[in-house]
Order: sequence, then structure tokens, then C-alpha cells
Amino acid sequence: MFKSRKTLIAAALMVASALPAWAEDTNASTVVATVGDTQITVGHMIAVRSTLPEQYQQLPADVLWKGILDQLVQQEAMAQDDLATETLRVRVSLENERRSLLASEAIANVAERAVTEDAIKAAYQAQYLNGEKGQEYNASHILVETEEEAAAILTEVKSGADFAETAKAKSTGPSGPNGGELGWFAAGMMVEPFQKAVESLNPGDITGPVQTQFGWHVIKLNDTRTQEAPELEAVREQIMGTLQQEAVSEYIDSRVSSSDVSVKDNSSIDPSIITNFDLLED
Repeated sequence: MFKSRKTLIAAALMVASALPAWAEDTNASTVVATVGDTQITVGHMIAVRSTLPEQYQQLPADVLWKGILDQLVQQEAMAQDDLATETLRVRVSLENERRSLLASEAIANVAERAVTEDAIKAAYQAQYLNGEKGQEYNASHILVETEEEAAAILTEVKSGADFAETAKAKSTGPSGPNGGELGWFAAGMMVEPFQKAVESLNPGDITGPVQTQFGWHVIKLNDTRTQEAPELEAVREQIMGTLQQEAVSEYIDSRVSSSDVSVKDNSSIDPSIITNFDLLED
């Protein structure tokens, strides 16, 4: 929804690229065909192209040009025929389409204005630099198939056996050859029983047996640290999306609350009436 203007601009560039080099003054108002007194313009073609399914939008502009123009000419010729009556269904559909397009235009404007550089930097400062920073954990583990094996290994390492060497010799997990080291990870990155066990430890502590869907673990917490804030560029898109969503939500609420809206008492209407398409036939 927020990219509609960019989509139209891209479509305009693609259509323009199909025009002869001499047509530098071509714009959305340039007439490319007429059907009776009705003009078909480059703008009409751009709008059609922007609504095509994705697989068709990938086609070269010179391929799309003729197809889109033929479609518009055919549709206009049929629209001018006596058989093309403006029924109630057509009228309400046009009203809905106009309402939807204008609303989308307003939303696109709100979303675009929400992502100023100052707003992005302020959101980054509040969320990542001044916000609460989570903990990261550095742990190692020894994974075995049974609780009994894990209990025996826990006794060994708590009695002085080297944890890394024991992991190399006995762990069935992929980190075994590396001494059981899992590196740094934040909250929520490990399965819940494992994560809870890690978070209950102090650096240097060892615990177990802990069961997960992978087997039985003996866990050692090596160290903890405060999670570092990501670089702004790494989270820029995420921040922009959040700013847009919040701005649009506030805008919609504000417009509805400030508009003269009167919703009728519809309790006497059977909701299933909205499935009766025959009512749209004159």
C-alpha cells in the first residue's frame, strides 16, 4: 500500500523507455489513441501496467505496450456500445474503486511524510540506544540420548573433568567437536527449556540434565554480556516500516473520529444480505 506511488513511477519509466528517442516530451497526458471522442493516454497505460500480476510486470515494456494499448482500445470500444449499460453494480463498483484509490493516495502521503531522517534517527535513539538492552549468553553443552548419560556426565564435569574435552568425547550434537561451544545468543534464540536453564545460571555454572526435543543436555554458561545496539543501517527498513504503520494508524483513527460519521442501527438487517448479488442487478 505504501509503495503505490513508487510503483507508478517505476511503471512510467518502463513505459517511457518503450517510446521513440524523439518523444522526450511524452508525459502522462500524451494521447496514444482515440476511440470516438474518447482519448487514451500514456497515463491510462501506466495505471493498467501498475495493476498487472507480478509475472506480467516483469515483461519488457516494449512487449507490454501493444498488449496494454489493445486492451484499452477494445475496452473503450465496448464501453461505448449500447449493450454497455451503467447498471447499479457498475455504479457502486466505481464508487468503491474511487473511494479505495483516494484513501490509498492519502495513506501513501501520510506514510511518505512519516519517514523523515530526523524521525528515523529519533526512533533509533529511543529504541536501540536509550531503550532497554537485552542480555546475550555464551554457553556450551553436551548432548546425549538419555537422562542417565547426562546425569553421569554432569557428575564428571562437576568433579573436575574438562567440559570441552568431555563434549568432544561424548556429545552427539554438532557442536561436540568444537568442545560444545554454541557462541553468543540472545533470549528466544534457543528452545525454551534450554534457554530457561541458561538464564538461570551465573557464568561458570554447570547444570543438567535438561531435556529438549533434541535429547538431554548438560549446560555450562561461559559468559554474559549486554546486547549491543545494531547499526542504524541494519534496522533502517524495520524502523521505517514501524513509523509508517504507526503514522497511518493514527491518521485513520484521527480522520474517522473527526469526520461526521453516523452508523445506522442495522440490527434489523440480516447480514447474509451481502451475499445476494442479485440486488445489484437493475
